[in-house]
Order: sequence, then C-alpha cells, then structure tokens
Amino acid sequence: MSNMLLKGARVIDPGSNLDAKRDILIKDRRIARVEKSIANRKARVLNARDLIVVPGLIDLHCHLRDPGRPDEETVETGSQAAVAGGFTAICCMPNTDPAIDNDGIVNYIYKEAARVGLCSVFPIGAITKCREGKELTEFGELLKAGAKGFSDDGDTVADNNVMRHAFEYSKVFDVPIFEHPIDKNLAQDGLMNEGLVSTRLGLKGSPAIAEELIVARDLLLAKFTGARLHLCHISTKGAVELIRRAKKEGVRVTCETCPHYFYFNDEVLESFDANYKVNPPIRSEADRQAIIEGLKDGTIDCIATDHAPHCQAEKELEFANAPYGMIGFETAVSMIIMELINKQKMGWLDVITKMTVNPARLIKIDAGSISQGSVANITMIAPDRKWKVTEDKMKSRSKNTPLMGYELKGRVKNVILRGSVKYSLKD
Repeated sequence: MSNMLLKGARVIDPGSNLDAKRDILIKDRRIARVEKSIANRKARVLNARDLIVVPGLIDLHCHLRDPGRPDEETVETGSQAAVAGGFTAICCMPNTDPAIDNDGIVNYIYKEAARVGLCSVFPIGAITKCREGKELTEFGELLKAGAKGFSDDGDTVADNNVMRHAFEYSKVFDVPIFEHPIDKNLAQDGLMNEGLVSTRLGLKGSPAIAEELIVARDLLLAKFTGARLHLCHISTKGAVELIRRAKKEGVRVTCETCPHYFYFNDEVLESFDANYKVNPPIRSEADRQAIIEGLKDGTIDCIATDHAPHCQAEKELEFANAPYGMIGFETAVSMIIMELINKQKMGWLDVITKMTVNPARLIKIDAGSISQGSVANITMIAPDRKWKVTEDKMKSRSKNTPLMGYELKGRVKNVILRGSVKYSLKD
C-alpha cells in the first residue's frame, strides 16, 4: 500500500487537543507523523490547504433498512451515503425486517459491509425478540457476533420489568442500552410536537412529556442497576434537564441529539412537508435552544444523524399517513457548520469530540484520533464550500430530506479509511 501525505491542513484532533496547521503522513494504514512540515517524495500527496482535517466521523444511530426494505436503503447504498457525509463508521439500528435479534443477521451485516468496503458498519442488536418488548434476545450471542449495544429503536421497551432485566443483563457485558424514549400512550401517534403550532395547524401533537417520562424512568432504572444507558435522539428541554441532573448524581448515562433538533423548530411543519415528520418530532424554539445549550455544556455527548430513509411514494402520502424520518448522512456536516460553528455557538474541537471521540469510547472501538500510530481514518471538510442539495448529488437510495433544493455551506471533500481513500468529492 502506497504512502499518503496530506499537506497544509487545519488539523483538529480532540484526543490531543490539537487545532493547528499540520501535514499528516500515512503509512501502512496508520498515521506515521503529524508535523508542521513533512517532505516525502515517495508519498502520494493530497492538497489539504483550506480544508479541515478531523478523525473519521462516527454515527451512532442510523437505519439501513437491510434486511427487509432494499427499495429504501441497503448496506451498500447506505455506506455510499455515509462516506459522502464524512462517516467512516456507522451503527445501524435493529428495526429491520427481520429484526437484528440473532447472530445470523449480525453476521450478514458484517459480511455485506466487508463486501462493499466503504465504511465500518456496526450493528446494534435488538433488546427483545422481534422487537416485541416481551422476551430478551441472547445478548451474549449477539455480542460475540459483533453487536455494539442493544436497542428496540423505533419502539420503547414499555414493560418496566423487561427493561430492568435488560439493564441487568447488559451490565454483565458492560455494554450500553440504546433507548428510544417515547411513551406511546402519551404520544398517541402524534404527527408533530404538541404545542401552539400544532394547535394552529390542527395536527395531532406528541407532547414533550412523552419523551421525558421514559427518560426519567430509564434514568431511575440505570441508577438502580448500575448499568450503562444511552438515550437516543433527545429533543426536549425537560429531557436535557433530567439527563444533566442524573449525570451530576453519577448515573452512567450518555445521550445523543440530531442535527434536525438544533437546526429546525416546529414552525417548519407549517409547510406540511412530510419530510419534516420525524419521531420524536421537531420541537419548539425553547426546546431547540435547550438542545444547543446541552451540547455546549456537555450534557449531550454525541451528535448522530438518525438517518431514516423512506421511498418517495410513501413520503408523498397524506401527511397523517406518511412515515416518520428523514435522511441525514449527507447533510449533517453542513447543518452543524451552518448552525453551530458559523453562528459561534460551538467550536470545532467540541463539535468533533461529539462525532468522534465520544462515540468511539461509547462503543469501544479503536477510532477517533489523529496521532502517531493511530489508524488512518480521516475526514477532510471544505467548510466554506457551497452546494445545492439535489437528488443527483445524494448517494442514499431514498431522497427524503426537507433540504432538497436548498443551498448549504460546508461539505466533505475526502474520506480516508484505514489509509485508503474511500470518497472524493467531484468538483
């Protein structure tokens, strides 16, 4: 394998607290040197001037629809979209058909990811068989096959006793439970956030307390059992406050939010565009601001995409009948740059920590660093690059984003995985 030299980059490495112009020499799939100036005639040179170079991004929460819905996404098309968005590792959720509830399906996903060869794909195993919320899966077998945690994502485990046993079982292996915190009885299939906007539009709302009630329950169970809890797609002010308090009390909890929860508020639903219909719903402006504050003060550990592809015909149904979810791999970096970085709400080091170091630590993988000897997983970002979101530019098989047709700022230029270029943006 040939050597590679990245010249003149602004290197941001949270692990070493580095934010400076550096050259990076890659040799034998690893980073050999990170210095102010490196000369190596034998290395392939990549001009990184005006680019921000960070450890390969890690997405803790996405949906590849494989097995079950190849018309919406597959491991292959999802991997193509992921690397175009800057991700060198992704965690796929188990709400597939059939669910990821046995080692055979875990093995299938790893084999598909290896065949495709674009990014690392780590399955999250189901907490309960068929995701029915009744009988626990074989955690040990799933972990042995390579699952990185457990979730019934798409649904909450409603039975408190089942959830308690899931925590106790997961503690034996020291792996996290990824919870989808929505009480279905309170949410009542709400189409958007319950509030002034939903009242004005005449749409059934899902109240913030539907999320917060499950967050509170799971924090209590995590405290009681001493197990690891990871709360998915946090969207409300009250949930952030509950998590902040629990962390101070020593509860072993981490959490994530998604770009659409700090980029939009529920007023965007006035368009009746079903691509804004997600679960949990896009919340109020007060919730949006609380999410940003939670990111800033460290209450929220990670930024994930919740990439949720759906075919166009289903998203074009009447709003009430359209499925929940939007794609997110390819627009995440732009939304983060435009809302958090350019508006000076967060700095690059803090943002990249939430997309590299923290996710890597949570699922215990060797990633998230640009330092001598580390695996050469690298994302190169053009922060000022303007681009228009169009269907032909999107690698995902599904195109369900409300940003279609919008001009965004900031785009991934190159992605390197284990020393090999896996994605290059065509000018």
